Amino acid sequence: MIKTAVIGFGLSARVFHLPFIASNTDFKLVGISTSQQEAAECWPDVQIYADAASLIEHTDASLIVITAPNRAHFSLAKAALLAGKDVLVEKPLAVTVTEANELQQLATQQQRKLAVYHNRRFDDDFVALQQLLQSGRLGTVQLMYSRFDRFRPQVQQRWKESAEPGNGVLYDLAPHLLDQAIALFGAPDQITASCQSLRDGGSAGAVDYFQLRLDYLPTAASPGKAAQPPRQLVLSSSPYCAHPAPRFELHGSGGSFISSGLDPQEQILRDALQQSPAKPTAVFTSARWQQRQQARRGKICDAAGCRSIAMPQSDYAGFYQQLGLFLHDRGAAPVPLADAVLGLQLMELALQSSREQRTLALSAAKAAEVTAV
Repeated sequence: MIKTAVIGFGLSARVFHLPFIASNTDFKLVGISTSQQEAAECWPDVQIYADAASLIEHTDASLIVITAPNRAHFSLAKAALLAGKDVLVEKPLAVTVTEANELQQLATQQQRKLAVYHNRRFDDDFVALQQLLQSGRLGTVQLMYSRFDRFRPQVQQRWKESAEPGNGVLYDLAPHLLDQAIALFGAPDQITASCQSLRDGGSAGAVDYFQLRLDYLPTAASPGKAAQPPRQLVLSSSPYCAHPAPRFELHGSGGSFISSGLDPQEQILRDALQQSPAKPTAVFTSARWQQRQQARRGKICDAAGCRSIAMPQSDYAGFYQQLGLFLHDRGAAPVPLADAVLGLQLMELALQSSREQRTLALSAAKAAEVTAV
């Protein structure tokens, strides 16, 4: 049994973590840090701490889950590791690559486990395209579009949209898209980016629009390794997309795959939280949860035409199942830590590319540093 404590009681904790921790028999929720009185009502058998420092100092949990604002990820993860705890951090792992590297080095020194929460590897459309790539039905994929759009034409008053470093849509949604790209194709050779603040006319607001072009350059054949053609990935997010664009488009020598909309898990969890905040695990026995992917379909097109395919079953609980194996030394981390650090590096390069209006190479030295960490 993995005794677990959660720092924070916001949307991330209440939707993506607490229900899955409570429903997994490998974990036992023993602590939450928050100033919200509602936490004690929703979790009457769990110790509530007034702040994160008190939780880290006094809890007997072996795992600390950090769902605080991005700016606090580094300091809280560092404190938890120094206290001898294993740590799961909401994405992004930190605000900078330097911070991320320090955390990993500290985890190694303390002989503790450090993981990053990237739940979008468990989306139905991403699982579908992974299966298609493994099957070879699309041939050699040379072009991919990945979008995570919203219609939010007005800036919202919340920490995610403030101009503080580590905030904005680049640090909110790009980690998802970059993590999926890295999981599929590894590190790109170069990046060209546009990161803008559109809703305030380009003033000092947080980034609310991005387009990242990842280029994988062609390679010649070598002993034991086939030649690779060029590949380009375009990842983007806009606050002005009222008409939903395709979520994924993959185009290869054998055909194309297109999906629209988002995996329904998040919305079902959000709705359940509003309807029954004191019964966070009841959602998993609801008909809506059981039937969540029945109407979800993607589309495959090739020379013979287009046909729809059913989305595979997906479940964010898979993340915590893999995390449990990882903490018990019976499996790998749900997401390799090197992938999370690489994603941060690409975000830093994206900001630089946009600022300097040029393409930047992911240098061999940098790539080696990220892989080795």
